[in-house]
Amino acid sequence: MRARTRARKRALDVLFESEARREDPVDVLAQRQEHPDAPPVSEYATMLVTGVTEHRERIDQILTEHSEGWSVPRMPAVDRAVLRIGLYELLWVEEIDDPVAITEAVELARVLSTDDSPRFVNGVLGRIADIAEYLRPGLRPVAPVPALTDADDVPDPDEVPDTSEPDDAPDAR
Repeated sequence: MRARTRARKRALDVLFESEARREDPVDVLAQRQEHPDAPPVSEYATMLVTGVTEHRERIDQILTEHSEGWSVPRMPAVDRAVLRIGLYELLWVEEIDDPVAITEAVELARVLSTDDSPRFVNGVLGRIADIAEYLRPGLRPVAPVPALTDADDVPDPDEVPDTSEPDDAPDAR
C-alpha cells in the first residue's frame, strides 16, 4: 500500500472514531499520536484530519448540495468520512489531481463500506469535480456571480425598473 493511501486510511480511521466517540477529530488524532502502541500517523494523515475538521462545515454543505437525496447525517458513517476526505483533497489539496482524489476515495469505499458505496462516492465526487474550479477557495468563476444574502433579494423580472430613456427625452445630438 502506498504512503498516501495508508495516510488516507489512517485519516479515515481517526474521523470515523472521533464521530463514534463524539469527540473532536483533532483530539482523537493527538491521542493516537501520543499512544505508543498506536500505528504511526503520517504528516499527510494529520493534514487530512486537520483540514477536514477546519473546513467541515463547508465540506458538509457542498456534500449536501451534490449528493442527490442524501443528507450528510443520513449517509453511512464510512461513506461520510470518505467523502469528506475526498472532497477536502479535491478542493484544498493542490498537489493531488482530481481523478486521483476520486479514485482513492472510491477505493476506500470499496474496501471499507457497502457494495453500493463506491458508485455513490464516485458519483458525488465526480459531480463536484465537474464544478471544482468554481468551488475552490480563492478562485472565482470567469463570469462573477453576485452574492445574495437572501432569496428575497432576487428581483422579479417583471419588477425590474426600466432604465431606458423615456421617449420624450431630449435628443443628445
